[in-house]
Amino acid sequence: MKNLVVLTGAGMSAESGIKTFREMGGLWEEYDVMEVASPQAWENNPELVMRFYNERRKKLLKASPNEGHKGLVELEKYFNVQIVTQNVDDLHERAGSKNILHLHGELRKVRSTVDPNLVYEMDGWELKIGDTCEKGSQLRPHIVWFGEAVPKISDAAIICDKADIMVVIGTSLNVYPAAGLLDYAPNGIPIYLIDPNDVGTGNSNITFIKEKAGVGIQQLINILKEKYSLND
Repeated sequence: MKNLVVLTGAGMSAESGIKTFREMGGLWEEYDVMEVASPQAWENNPELVMRFYNERRKKLLKASPNEGHKGLVELEKYFNVQIVTQNVDDLHERAGSKNILHLHGELRKVRSTVDPNLVYEMDGWELKIGDTCEKGSQLRPHIVWFGEAVPKISDAAIICDKADIMVVIGTSLNVYPAAGLLDYAPNGIPIYLIDPNDVGTGNSNITFIKEKAGVGIQQLINILKEKYSLND
C-alpha cells in the first residue's frame, strides 16, 4: 500500500461548525489570542484561559464529523493513511481514522503543569481551578500555545518524508512550523491541496481542488481511484 499523508487545518472542521481563528467571525475577534492561548495568559489569568477552552470543548461535544472526515476514512481502503492535523478537536478520531498525529495538542485532554508527560483524557467539558494531577499540581489544557515548542513536529516531518502521496486540506500554510512540513515531502510526489480559498505555495507538483473539505475529498477519491486503478 502507498503511504498517503494528509495535513489538515481548521478548514477541515469548519463544516462541522468548529470556528476557525483566522476566518471572519472567528475566535480571534472575540478574544485577544495572547490573552487565552499563551503561557503569559495562563500565568496572568488562568480562569479566563480555562473558560475559553471550556467553551470550545462544550461546543466540540455537540459537533459531528463531516463528509471530509468520513472521506479520509474511506481512503484507508486503498492507502496507508497517516493524518497530521493542526486541529485540536477529535473529529478525525470520531470519524474512524486510525492514524492521527496532533501537532498542536488535543482539546479533550488536560495535562499537569509540572510534568508534561502526565496527560489525562477528560470525561466532560469543564476544567476548573483546583483540578489537579496525581502530583498535586493544577491541570492545564493539553494545547500547544503561542510561544511554546511543538514537541511532535519532528515526528510529523518523519511521516511526511515517507509519503508517496500528500494531501493538504483546509490550511492557509501560514502557520509555522506546520506549514514547513511540505518541504519534507519527497521530490516529485503528487500533492493535492483542497481549499476553497487561494493558497500560495511555490510547489509545482500541487494539484489544486478549490472546494470545501467535504466536496473536495470526494473529488480527490475519484481522482485517485482513476489514477491508481482502484476498485471498491
